[in-house]
Amino acid sequence: MLNTIVVTTALPLGFSSFVTNVGVKDSSKDFTVVMADGPCSAAGVFTQSRFAGPSVVISRRNVANLSAQAIVVISKNANVATGEEGMRHAEEVTSSVATALGLSSDQVLIASTGVIGRLYPIENIRAGIASLPFPLPNNDADDVARGIMTTDTVHKISSTTIAGSSARVVGVAKGVGMIEPNMATLIAMVFTDAKVESQKLNDIFRGVINKTLNCVSVDTDTSTSDTAIVLASGAAGTVDDAALAEALHTVLLDLTKAIARDGEGAETLIEVTVDNARDAEQAKTVAKSIVNSPLVKTAVHGADPNWGRVAMAVGKCSQYTDIDQEKVVIRFGTQEVYPTRVDESGLERLSQYMRGDDVTIHVSLQTGSATATVLGCDLPDGYVRIHADYTT
Repeated sequence: MLNTIVVTTALPLGFSSFVTNVGVKDSSKDFTVVMADGPCSAAGVFTQSRFAGPSVVISRRNVANLSAQAIVVISKNANVATGEEGMRHAEEVTSSVATALGLSSDQVLIASTGVIGRLYPIENIRAGIASLPFPLPNNDADDVARGIMTTDTVHKISSTTIAGSSARVVGVAKGVGMIEPNMATLIAMVFTDAKVESQKLNDIFRGVINKTLNCVSVDTDTSTSDTAIVLASGAAGTVDDAALAEALHTVLLDLTKAIARDGEGAETLIEVTVDNARDAEQAKTVAKSIVNSPLVKTAVHGADPNWGRVAMAVGKCSQYTDIDQEKVVIRFGTQEVYPTRVDESGLERLSQYMRGDDVTIHVSLQTGSATATVLGCDLPDGYVRIHADYTT
């Protein structure tokens, strides 16, 4: 009998981890801690929801100086809209983890995800923190990715080596629903052993986020807990800035596609590119209008090449008076469907194309030279069923 070899992804140099179950909701892993050997250059991007949870409030405050050394993630409970008691519990978690790791509480970031409106089962979490080993015994990034899952069907992880160096970037993420980011999305944690000045890391990270995680939409709903964090331990030395940006983009784009593909109940990844736009904002706004349209989503799910739904989604961006329907070009894949019409046999070929795992919609506005690409997924009945039964 052959032995099965399981290959796991290690965290970059200078990081260690611990993942366990503390009884937040069930017996699955729900408590994750990642720690660096020393203070890191750090950056965070968070939800703009007016119902932001305590985890967002605390992490936004603690990473404001662009430094951090540890992250704790509690999954399956968002601890949002829980008042002063919920805030006290989140502060207790960060301070208790800090004490267990020999850190100051302002060096610990926190993220939470799950059901809104319920307090942490704080006694269970206290017991879990009391048994937190130090030093943290592992460096398994796959285990970290699994530990932050809620309704995800697969864990989401990506890694790459920064060109011209031995430094690595490793990213993990969770999220399948309540995804329409506004300055961040879901929970994403990125770790690198590159040495980079904190302000430079912040600038690069925000730029990459805007081209990746901020270009994904599953259901137009912005989470109360969206958190994206990067930590750089510096253990592998300095790297080229452009190479670091490229590596971060590679990892975060992988995670973005994984999130879109794993949309709750989703069967098809939708990629919408809008080009020849007046500016990047116009391109992205129109692309989001298309990928967020329930009519477009259901057409893709049904493999129906109904380009009229795409035309509708473009047309409802009525703030852009320079968009002229006579000049717009719409394509499914590489096949133009408007203004050049497709005959019945061509529509059947398009329907076959739309039964694949990935569907590309390409719209040219002819208002300028800017381009944007966004990612989303179809809208199957499984999504409705999951959220109809979410808390019951």
